[in-house]
Amino acid sequence: MSTVTTTKWGIDTTHTEVQFKVKHLVISTVTGFFKKFSGSVESETEDFDGADVTFSLDVNSIDTNQADRDAHLKSADFFAAEQYPTLDFAGILKKVSGEDYKLDGALTIRGTTKPIVFDVTFGGTMVDPWGNTKAGFEINGKINRKEFGLNWNALTEAGGMVVSEEVKIHINVELAKS
Repeated sequence: MSTVTTTKWGIDTTHTEVQFKVKHLVISTVTGFFKKFSGSVESETEDFDGADVTFSLDVNSIDTNQADRDAHLKSADFFAAEQYPTLDFAGILKKVSGEDYKLDGALTIRGTTKPIVFDVTFGGTMVDPWGNTKAGFEINGKINRKEFGLNWNALTEAGGMVVSEEVKIHINVELAKS
């Protein structure tokens, strides 16, 4: 009888970046980051197929390189950070072919949970110069912010929206084997 060994991985926050992009006035793109986050991956396979993934972003760490906009995003018009201090994800990583995966799970923003599937590219594993085993992934997806209660918007003089409903998410994550 064989026993299944689960390997636990934590996020290397020094080598991980969580980014989002949203259209402004339909003519340009604003990029923002979450500077504080945590998460883990538990896998029974070396290629991470079927791995359990959890991730949490600290809403108060949002940074769009503009303090007034950051304050507005933390307000009740958007994330309501005082009442909902984190964005949370839990899901399963599924190998599609080669280095291509899908991350299928549930994303919770402002107390609303919706299913989401991210496209993932597995960069591989490597032992760093200090003997630590690392794994790298690139994660991409998009959401409609209104589905999560992020409804604020304004109209331009021409009748267009100030902020698009679609938000693109891009995460480069490096994991460290626990």
